[in-house]
Amino acid sequence: MVVYWEYAFAENFLLDGLLLYLAVCVARAKTRVWRIALGAALGGAEAVLFPLLSVPLWCAYILKFAGGLLLCLVAVHKGSFRTNIFVCGAFFLLTFALGGCLTAIYSFFGVEYAEGQGYLIESAPVGLVFSAAGIFAAVCVWGMRKFYAYRKVKQNIFECALISEKREVHWKGFADSGNCLSFRGEPVCVVSAAAVFALFGRNPECAGHVDLKTVNGTRRAPVFRCPKMKVTHGKGVSEFEGVYLAAADVASKDYQLILHIAFTEERNEHFYRLKIVAAKDKRK
Repeated sequence: MVVYWEYAFAENFLLDGLLLYLAVCVARAKTRVWRIALGAALGGAEAVLFPLLSVPLWCAYILKFAGGLLLCLVAVHKGSFRTNIFVCGAFFLLTFALGGCLTAIYSFFGVEYAEGQGYLIESAPVGLVFSAAGIFAAVCVWGMRKFYAYRKVKQNIFECALISEKREVHWKGFADSGNCLSFRGEPVCVVSAAAVFALFGRNPECAGHVDLKTVNGTRRAPVFRCPKMKVTHGKGVSEFEGVYLAAADVASKDYQLILHIAFTEERNEHFYRLKIVAAKDKRK
């Protein structure tokens, strides 16, 4: 098997750069392009020089591990100790995952490769390697977006209790920073029509109407006044009197109530700041 150092450097430079970028994205750390490039260049140089060394196998793996740590530290810009650890862990996990995928692909297509001293030498077509790496990166990015979107929802879900004169219902409420609804100068939460029926019965007293703007257009929604609402959060339980509820669609299995951010921030003035920001965005 013949190995060309420039090919080995270029391949590892691109793959290490891709893995470093993905690791930084997973950790949501700060970085710059030149840092990613420098870390990738160190990885490419390591791939060229390391096979020339004659060291015991256990020492080879220690050196490779230390080299991976160095790449991560170079790639992160002004990261804390926790951030650096997170980036390093993500980098090694992604490296193992990509290496496993490539090994499986080599075995499937009968590509010749040699393993030893903590490195891998193969004679795979360039298109095959980078096609696999591209698909791997696309799957990782898709998975990260899904995970962080799900995590964002879960972090903003609170246990809520709505109490009327005769009934008390318990639902999960989602604190939506985009909920800027107001009625008579007060913040408004959004619940489904079924929830209004469960709380107030067949003939609830309507306090008025508000305009709800969604991707499907604007519609008028009835507003009802709930005597009391309790929101359980990390600091305990907060109670609110005279909470307004707008009846609309809440299409989620994770929560049944869309909270106004004022109820989780515990500061009603935050509601007015959100209105100003939303108005500026609308003018743009």
